[in-house]
Amino acid sequence: MKIAILKERRDGETRVAATPGTVKKLVDAGHEIRVEKDAGADASLPDAAYAEAGAQMGTLAATLKGVDAVFAVRTPDDETLAKLPRDCLLVGLLEPHGNKDRAQLFANAGINALAMEFTPRITRAQAMDALSSQSNLAGYRAVIEASQLYRRAFPMMMTAAGTVAAAKVFVMGAGVAGLQAIATARRLGAVVSATDVRPAAKEQVGSLGAKFIAVEDEEFKAAETAGGYAKEMSKEYQAKQAELVANHIAKQDVVVTTALIPGRPAPRLITKAMVESMKPGAVIVDIAAAMGGNCELTEADKVVEHNGVSIAGYTNLPGRLAADASSLYGRNLVNLAPLLAGEDGALAPHWDDEIITGMTLTRDGKVVHQTLK
Repeated sequence: MKIAILKERRDGETRVAATPGTVKKLVDAGHEIRVEKDAGADASLPDAAYAEAGAQMGTLAATLKGVDAVFAVRTPDDETLAKLPRDCLLVGLLEPHGNKDRAQLFANAGINALAMEFTPRITRAQAMDALSSQSNLAGYRAVIEASQLYRRAFPMMMTAAGTVAAAKVFVMGAGVAGLQAIATARRLGAVVSATDVRPAAKEQVGSLGAKFIAVEDEEFKAAETAGGYAKEMSKEYQAKQAELVANHIAKQDVVVTTALIPGRPAPRLITKAMVESMKPGAVIVDIAAAMGGNCELTEADKVVEHNGVSIAGYTNLPGRLAADASSLYGRNLVNLAPLLAGEDGALAPHWDDEIITGMTLTRDGKVVHQTLK
């Protein structure tokens, strides 16, 4: 396959879809890799390193000429999309739920598009699961950002001058991002608690040394989909959980929110009143800011201060760890590549494979994914 790696053009996007290390793996597998000049600059990956790994460096036009596939982090802008060869394969984090009209644009342009967000949650696809690889880093970075905004220490410190109390950290949502946030906060010495509507999360939270907080009624016991995602809870359950959380959150120093439901706005977990109940100097980091936020006062890509509480709404936390995020994402794509080629290495997606079927948004000029049709 002739594979193009482009410079990401979305504001604030620092990641790149391949690193010199993953380029070498693709080249060793027999693929021709073309990388646009400065594609990795924001991730501290110089052109010379790509060239040394076997990539052909060039302008956007040269990179796209006659390519079979484009590996991207985010959806290319309209100007770049117009330059993609017809019938080429586009693979990336294409935000299919938020851009249903974009899928039709792919189809009209004759682009076969695979969304990394739709990688099936099956054992065989774990190494290709970009949502998990990026969420893991987001959970870590959220706590690091919180430690920067919090004007006190995280661990308990006993000194001759007195004792510094440990920070109390509350993580809302115990998926991949939440579990990493718990682990990171624990490593920094905080006293950690967490909540989630999925019953399986209780044991996972406990295994990391955090206290589990939830209304554990009958609805709670059935609150997980077959795919491992949280179900949307009833209004009655949400009210009971909100009351429990409201009482708990008032005592916390740092809150990290991670709750997302695929295809829907982020559930509102923290109200203005809850924020106002928190101590001055407390911090909220809202990982769900890109989908509207779990906190009522969250503003995308801003740090808002309300009644002395700082609310951070960073929409691209993995991009704040650009080199590592790019490396993990690039490996996800390397692991996917064998399902995109035939035995001779030429472009031949395994359309009947359940992984490719699950990821395919558009094919042969049509929108084919069930959630978008």
